[in-house]
Amino acid sequence: MTQDTLRDIEEEADLGIIMPDGTRLSARMWRPVDATDDPVPVILEHLPYRKRDGTCGRDALTHPYFAARGYACLRVDMRGNGDSHGLMADEYTQTELDDAVSVIKWAAAQPWCNGHVGMMGISWGGFNSLQVAAMAPDALKAIITLCSTVDRFADDIHYKGGCLLNENLGWGATMWSYSSRAPDPALRPDWREMWLERLENEPFLPSTWLRHQTRDAYWQHGSVIESYDTIKAKVMAVGGWGDAYKNAVPQLVNALPGTKGIIGPWVHKYPHFAVPEPRIGFLQEALRWWDRWLKGVDTGVEDAPDLRAYVMDGVRPARWYTERAGHWVGQAQNAQQAGTTMHLKDGGTLGPDAPMRTPTTVASPADTGRAAGEYCAIWLGPELPGDQRTDDAMSACWTSEVLDQDLSILGAPKVQLTLSSDQPQGQIAVRLNHIHPDGASTRITYGVLNLSHRDGSANPAPMPVDTPVDIALALDHIGYTVPAGHRIAIAISTAYWPLVWPAPQAATLQINAGSLSIPHPTGDQPRPTFPPPDAAPPWQTETLRPEAHTRREETDMTTGLVTLVIEDDFGKVRDLDHGLISGSVARERWSIHPDDPLSARGTCHWTDELERDGVSLRTETHSEMWSDGSHFHLRASLEAFENDKRIHFREIADTIPRNEI
Repeated sequence: MTQDTLRDIEEEADLGIIMPDGTRLSARMWRPVDATDDPVPVILEHLPYRKRDGTCGRDALTHPYFAARGYACLRVDMRGNGDSHGLMADEYTQTELDDAVSVIKWAAAQPWCNGHVGMMGISWGGFNSLQVAAMAPDALKAIITLCSTVDRFADDIHYKGGCLLNENLGWGATMWSYSSRAPDPALRPDWREMWLERLENEPFLPSTWLRHQTRDAYWQHGSVIESYDTIKAKVMAVGGWGDAYKNAVPQLVNALPGTKGIIGPWVHKYPHFAVPEPRIGFLQEALRWWDRWLKGVDTGVEDAPDLRAYVMDGVRPARWYTERAGHWVGQAQNAQQAGTTMHLKDGGTLGPDAPMRTPTTVASPADTGRAAGEYCAIWLGPELPGDQRTDDAMSACWTSEVLDQDLSILGAPKVQLTLSSDQPQGQIAVRLNHIHPDGASTRITYGVLNLSHRDGSANPAPMPVDTPVDIALALDHIGYTVPAGHRIAIAISTAYWPLVWPAPQAATLQINAGSLSIPHPTGDQPRPTFPPPDAAPPWQTETLRPEAHTRREETDMTTGLVTLVIEDDFGKVRDLDHGLISGSVARERWSIHPDDPLSARGTCHWTDELERDGVSLRTETHSEMWSDGSHFHLRASLEAFENDKRIHFREIADTIPRNEI
């Protein structure tokens, strides 16, 4: 049989895999029909996101593709989610990882498996692929991790630069809703008992996460930066410049010999159907990886550049792009990159010499950051950063002269500052912007820092008031070209709402000195090329309600309160194979008064629906957060309805001390 020969495949919708403690996990499996006669490797994806009605769209494109090319693909619902029994206590628990290891051992021992297993996933599945690889189960030979992180405190949805991300509440509200959904009644005769048990025990995770405001043992668990040397499986890491999780790709490439990285222009999606385009033939690239490390076929993957990165052409700001022009470059592991250093200068200029002599003061209104876009663009609405001019007007800015040649950036720009604060608590947001000839301002990349975490996040300390301190901040990795005839600028603000929760009091900063270091592509590797995207046939559904995604700002002219309103209707569909109807709507509101950081408030409301055979199930979840000078306050509720009759209601209220945030 040649590598190009497609094998007939079969699917099992509800394969039971029993864990050592007796818990039954439900898996959807695709495999060649002749796998028992001609055993194949296994590819595992282990998620809480519901294989029956959650990830169906991307599963349909991906797993049958691999199966027809000689793999058994297991898409497992984690315990307590979807159609699996048990309860989920938190993200990335040791139980979750142990379950994945048990699935790997079980799969490797099956007569239809050749004993080799790979693991893959995006976001949660990318995280736990790395974490399971760090446990080094014998059968796990390779992983593909997409949109993931190596440091759960520094680079996830909870904290960034020691600042509390509002996504801590936003994604916690998502899981509060998502994991409390019922199993498919067609698959589980005990579905109602399972659902009631989930509803009674579903954790409100923002409370858990907010109790760990420093980089303690809680966050060290699952952060593979703590244990690179235990990873034995071969690693491919993939990310996108439009995603929150782009830093892990170069970090993994530089830390783990043999790792290969790919970063495109994409948001939080798999690259064979991601936007902005250009998409790539990710499945073909992944197949070469699996064939090499799970089948022992020499596919040439080791000859590819260590990092293949897309350097985007500079464009005008927009809340959404369907494509980004640019070019691919190749770069070696730990490549020595040339760089450009510019200084913050008097008169708000940015240049190569004559650092500033006169300090600059900045005290931003609390609503500065309204042009930031979503922390993690995922729902395909107007989620990207908009024109930065409004935020620039509320920031301290330093702008370069007109560039006489293109300025290409690849890597993490670094900012050094000397500053003082009139408050012991404060934060900064630093943006590197592309300034167009007409003044439009595109955010290239950014970073935020809780000034109490200036020396690290394990043991934060208040700022010494009115005392200059040196600050170092690495902005997020990026690939971007600013064209000749345009300019760049550094913008620094003391607030970045609604991306990060504000400090308890407004601070005024005095910036005494600063510099910007920009890394350039090395050009030391051949320019990469990729085949066009390919995939298996798409998920077949009937649309009962189309998707709709909106973002709008509201200003109360009486009170001065400014509110970002987010409405994501994910639509409602019927699966044309098994008939399950599912739909979701998410709503968020983020409000603040420009003069009062303690006015900040976030609210989230999710509606989830399941229907089949005369049974209609619905959950309504509400989550809310606000703060005073010393504490965070949380309130949440969970309601469940069967045929419009309420069968469960639970409320949670929590108050958590602020710890240097």
